[in-house]
Amino acid sequence: MRYDTFLSVEKPARYMGNETGSVVKGAVDIRFVLAFPDVYEVGMSHLGFQILYGILNGLDWLAAERAYAPWPDREDAMRAAGERLATLETRTTLAEADIIGFTLQYELSCTNILNMLELSGIPLQASERGDGYPLVLGGGPCAGNPEPLADFFDVFLFGDGEEAVVEIARACREWKRGGGGKAELLDRLAGIEGVYVPSHFSVSYRDDGTIEAVVPLRAGRDCVRRRVAADLESLPYPTEPVVPFLKTVHDRVSMEIARGCTRGCRFCQAGYIYRPVRERTPGTILDTIDTVLKNTGYEEVSLLSLSSADYGCITGLLRTLMERYASERVAVSFPSLRVGSLTRDLVDEVARVRKTGFTLAPEAGSERLRAVINKGITEEDLIRNAGDAYQAGWRLIKLYFMIGLPTETWEDVAGIAELSAKVRRSARGTGHGGEVNVSVGSFVPKPHTPFQWEPQIGLDEILEKQRFLRAELKKRKLAFKWHDARLSFLEGVFARGDRRLSRVLLKARELGCRFDGWGEHHDFQKWRTAFEETGISPEFYLRRRSYDEILPWSHLDSGVTTGFFREEAEKARSGLPTADCRGGTCCACGVCDFSTIRMVTHRPTPSVGEAEKDEGTIRTSSPEHPAGAGQADRIRLRFSKTGVMSLLSHLELIHLFTRTVRRAGIPIRYSLGFHPHPKFSFATALSVGVESWAEYLDMEISAGFGAMRVMESLNRALPAGMEVLEAREIPLKSASLSVILEATRYRVTLPEGLVPDLLARAEGFLRLDSFLHHRVKKGKSMELDLRKELRSLHASSDTLEMVVGRGKPLEFAAAVTGLPEESLRTARIEKLEVLFREIPDNMSAKGCTGD
Repeated sequence: MRYDTFLSVEKPARYMGNETGSVVKGAVDIRFVLAFPDVYEVGMSHLGFQILYGILNGLDWLAAERAYAPWPDREDAMRAAGERLATLETRTTLAEADIIGFTLQYELSCTNILNMLELSGIPLQASERGDGYPLVLGGGPCAGNPEPLADFFDVFLFGDGEEAVVEIARACREWKRGGGGKAELLDRLAGIEGVYVPSHFSVSYRDDGTIEAVVPLRAGRDCVRRRVAADLESLPYPTEPVVPFLKTVHDRVSMEIARGCTRGCRFCQAGYIYRPVRERTPGTILDTIDTVLKNTGYEEVSLLSLSSADYGCITGLLRTLMERYASERVAVSFPSLRVGSLTRDLVDEVARVRKTGFTLAPEAGSERLRAVINKGITEEDLIRNAGDAYQAGWRLIKLYFMIGLPTETWEDVAGIAELSAKVRRSARGTGHGGEVNVSVGSFVPKPHTPFQWEPQIGLDEILEKQRFLRAELKKRKLAFKWHDARLSFLEGVFARGDRRLSRVLLKARELGCRFDGWGEHHDFQKWRTAFEETGISPEFYLRRRSYDEILPWSHLDSGVTTGFFREEAEKARSGLPTADCRGGTCCACGVCDFSTIRMVTHRPTPSVGEAEKDEGTIRTSSPEHPAGAGQADRIRLRFSKTGVMSLLSHLELIHLFTRTVRRAGIPIRYSLGFHPHPKFSFATALSVGVESWAEYLDMEISAGFGAMRVMESLNRALPAGMEVLEAREIPLKSASLSVILEATRYRVTLPEGLVPDLLARAEGFLRLDSFLHHRVKKGKSMELDLRKELRSLHASSDTLEMVVGRGKPLEFAAAVTGLPEESLRTARIEKLEVLFREIPDNMSAKGCTGD
């Protein structure tokens, strides 16, 4: 594939592939595409994607590859060129795969799914796809009600995927070998626990729009039970995850310490569809983190769970992580912290290395409303936890609330502002400021929760409450962020929608909708048009449902009984609590069979560094050369950046080296300050798309490691297309690379025959006394005399070789040929040599010619 096709897009690294941890296989029985219907940075942050990628690629007969929704600039280029959507690993088009597995994380990614199928040349409707097309599979939290997407998918997986995805792949392999039709494959798959085949159920509707019946078309398969992985400890976990070149949404080691939550917040879908609680042992967690840090070079570990502070051994685990990695400047974070579960010890431990974000989620502004939703926290708990955070050194706390919760009054809404102000006041006397950011979302009733029958407030009411809060928080000088009311409106429609909404999705896609969760690409008017032209009222799906109404997801069994949900809904009206199962009292939700499926928790370790045998060995360690301690050496490197690696931007290159240095075990030294950075610096920023054999980097490391060891260690860790060519120790106080850089030699190879009289044009340019070039950068115009910056120029056939001071090689090529820069984008540009004002001691300033 020609990588220069990526030069016209905003972030080529989204489409490069070749990341550390990516797996490329040749001929296999099954090619399984994991498709994420959002941009690369979002998809690469999703842990479930990484877990399945590792598990599937562990099968020697299967290749798991990745595809993400192309950003609109890339999509436009693909459509213009007639290019099909393909995987990052082998550039296999999705239509050539055996299975395409979409993750269903968010209701507003539906149009991206249709767009990805469209870009792959695959018919959107499942009924129109014959045996020659891939199996289209969906899984993730939205598989709890996939009905709006039912017409587009062959199968869905409801529940945990680690074991089921292998069973699905194996069934496809056996079917493929047998040569049967797709109907036979669907029958096979329907026998796997957790697999839902929508074509095996027929749905009819009453005149009032409600569902009349959901009729199973296969005997004995009246409903689909959610798949539960009973033993989290035995499941594979990705210890060599794919490490992206560019910064992603969650750019860190993600360690799932537990799955499930029994706190019983009545609005929280995840709290019910991931039951029961299953914890990993501290020993397994520590060993996994240790391995992943070594394989990735990350500087932060996030302990993931729906309520991480509730993990049975959290204090001992966190203290051990701090002791093990504090000297290596590895921070530990939580996605959010549950008010009431935090202790001062936990807060102090998290603050020891680097203060990551501190987010608390009270959800509601009054004690009464928190009782309705069974949040189980008090205002006193919140103020105490916030005060501890400020005392430990945090300057900013983020608070998350919702508006539109059942039984909410204006007094409850006003309570959000009042409570937030009290949190800020808890910082008094700490000496650490006291900033508060208030983030407010809109409540969306979700399937498989006690509030699945509740109405969602309308667009106008959301906007009115947002305006009220904006004014109230402004009075108190508190920062306010809110979720777009239009997005919440659509999320509510599709969260509890039925199969008729497929018509709306098709129309919306036809009108150009995609990336609907992104404000800059969302077009609410197009959605209004889609609903109007299909004759479907979106407000119908936001209404209150009656207990005896057949819900679109009634044939999908989450394990929690409908009776339990009804009891919880009634208790909510009275503000009555339901206790957490962790306390020892079973709430009889129906998930556990107390044989295979049951709650698995672990008790705290006896003391720091002493773990019980079944919890693994907790140890502490320090690096061989503690970074930042003792004497330092300065190492100067010359490295190459060729092939697809030329597409990395300068910021992405810094990001790559930050990870690689840690992965290679090099004792890099760090700057001082609140956010320490590794001490290395580059000579210049290379333009995207330019290959180079003469990139220079200075780094400061702990004394005694050695330049040759640095080079060898980096070359073992760098991706293909990058190689350290020279390494040399230089005096610690040597002048920086940018100061001593004099000029650069480039070679520009033009498309064959593009400029037949290239030699004459080069000679003509050399005869000029001056050639002024205007460049606009960040809105500012600057003038550069390219002729005066040109030190030498040689032309032959289709090649220009030049030595220049300031200026980009493409600018010089355009000036010499008389062609616009845009027409030269396909030229190959190579950086061959850097000339310095003073030659680095015992190190040639001349790079490899690349010949």
